[in-house]
Amino acid sequence: MKSKLAALFAAAALSSGTFVFAQDVVHDVDKAAKDTGHATKVAAKDTAKGTEKAADKTADATKTAATKTGHATKTAAKATAKGTEKAADKTADAVK
Repeated sequence: MKSKLAALFAAAALSSGTFVFAQDVVHDVDKAAKDTGHATKVAAKDTAKGTEKAADKTADATKTAATKTGHATKTAAKATAKGTEKAADKTADAVK
């Protein structure tokens, strides 16, 4: 009888140890999943913010380039008009 009781206690002790260990593993897995989810959320926010900043910088650069191109075109047109006017004057003087 004593040996049956001892065997029963030994089996109970081993079973409870396994149960406690399993609970610890479940807790660790749950914590790891939550940490991974949080890290993913933070990474997504950072990526979105970086994309938005890049888009803003691209828009600013495009606006600046367009302004400079417009100015250069205007200056070139004025220079061309002035050159054409001088050439016309010289042609008119040569014809006289």
